[in-house]
Amino acid sequence: MIAFAVSALFLLLFGVGLLRDRRRFGNAVYLGLAVTFLGLGLLSAVDDLPHGLTETVLVLLLLVLCLGPLVLAWLLCVNGVKMVRREGRSPANLLSLLAGLGIFGVLGLTAVAVLTRSRVLGVIAVTLLLVLGYVSFLFLCFVGYAFLYGRMRLRRDAGFVVVLGSGLIGGRRVPPLLASRLDRGREMYERLAERGGPTPPLLVVSGGRGPDEEVPESHAMAAYLVERGFPEDRIVREDRSRNTEENLLFSRELMEAERPGAGCVIVTNNFHAFRAALMARKAGVDGQVVGSPTAKYFWPSATIREFAAVFLEYRVVNLTVCAVLLGIGCLGLAVAG
Repeated sequence: MIAFAVSALFLLLFGVGLLRDRRRFGNAVYLGLAVTFLGLGLLSAVDDLPHGLTETVLVLLLLVLCLGPLVLAWLLCVNGVKMVRREGRSPANLLSLLAGLGIFGVLGLTAVAVLTRSRVLGVIAVTLLLVLGYVSFLFLCFVGYAFLYGRMRLRRDAGFVVVLGSGLIGGRRVPPLLASRLDRGREMYERLAERGGPTPPLLVVSGGRGPDEEVPESHAMAAYLVERGFPEDRIVREDRSRNTEENLLFSRELMEAERPGAGCVIVTNNFHAFRAALMARKAGVDGQVVGSPTAKYFWPSATIREFAAVFLEYRVVNLTVCAVLLGIGCLGLAVAG
């Protein structure tokens, strides 16, 4: 009963967090803790199940705990190889492969520690499992809430649709990733326009000119839309930004100058949506973020990259927790030695 009560408390905090602001990482943590304690409560109630069913549930749980990490590590490695073949060997494209190999490494070390009965290896393995468990919990919170956030109802009072830029092909052509954002942005614009209002919405294309680009990204984005029949007089170009943070800050300036106090819908790719929402909140932009489709093979590495950025955004808390866990491990090594 205690686990269920704690779960209900965190669920209440999650609900309050949603009402205050959807764009908070704390909401993801509250939801993760609520689900975790709910699971513990259900696990404690297994003994009350009919005879035979209890054993079946425990066996299935054991299989999930043992085989789940192995299957996940294998899938990450397979995805990592595919990423390298299709996108090249940049550090960002290696993330899913490195994550899979890291999981295999920790599991392998744990198996060696058990087989050799080495106290030192056992302490190291337990310490790494604790750190991995903490990071994995936050990652699952991030992924779970990002999935939920992407399916929340679109706000009705937005006066702008802001499409965040990305790199161009050949210095002036819109790549498929950015085209996906623009198509989604147009869809959001049309949905808002259909709802009516005193003035129709405006679409802000945001992106400056990179060192290897012939034109600002926003100009190429606007040309893409106009070529496909979008009215040019409904487009606002933000052509100074160099990254997502500047996309949001400079777009906010344009929106405040055009229609002070108006809200917006921000469009990016689905793997980037929740982090962009966190950044929009930090930048003071009154906007909900929606995501456009991304190739499935691209999603794992991109999501890991987004999570790593959020993890480091809260580096003080996260690195402190990891340091405490490592300190406990070092203490254990000293005792074992």
